[in-house]
Amino acid sequence: MDSSTTRRDATRRKLFEAAVTLIAEQGFSSTTVDEIAERAGVAKGTVYYNFASKNVLFEELLRHGIELLATSLQEAADEVTGRGGSRIDALDAMIRAGLEFISAYPALTQLYVAELWRTNRAWQSTLMVVRERAITVVENVLRQAVAHEELSEEIDIPLTASALFGMVLVAALDWQSYQPDRSIDDVHAALSRLLQGRVTGRRE
Repeated sequence: MDSSTTRRDATRRKLFEAAVTLIAEQGFSSTTVDEIAERAGVAKGTVYYNFASKNVLFEELLRHGIELLATSLQEAADEVTGRGGSRIDALDAMIRAGLEFISAYPALTQLYVAELWRTNRAWQSTLMVVRERAITVVENVLRQAVAHEELSEEIDIPLTASALFGMVLVAALDWQSYQPDRSIDDVHAALSRLLQGRVTGRRE
């Protein structure tokens, strides 16, 4: 990768970080390109050089953020199965990875969850695409678990994947907003027990 590409990627990351923080704080409509540029420490023209509009910046922000999450989930699952762990163990590792991601990017997560319930946005189709990207990672591991007879073939894979994804999102946001004194190990253990009891049917 040449130096110009590296600089451009670094600039885009700064813009993403500035935009997600500002939009989470004051909403999309109230956030201006001037404010994003100022928070990122760049000229206003730099924003438009990288993104055609504020809408495009926001859509790319969603894509970038959820791609990071999906990659994190996939790597967690691959690490477990690569050393011989079960697909249920892989799902548990994905829960942990999801919590760690949300802990690292709380503003992005808050923004994503808030936008999911708005139906009048220009980027609604983009939201659907990025949601599908993350949930597909979970679905694939569930399918592998069924194929290896770790889960019943009667399980509703799309709905279960959505439920697991939503469980982690909501529990993590609740943890950070209302129970910040709890450790990530504590929160992970609670969600792990739900996974073991409700998805696998086991009781520990």
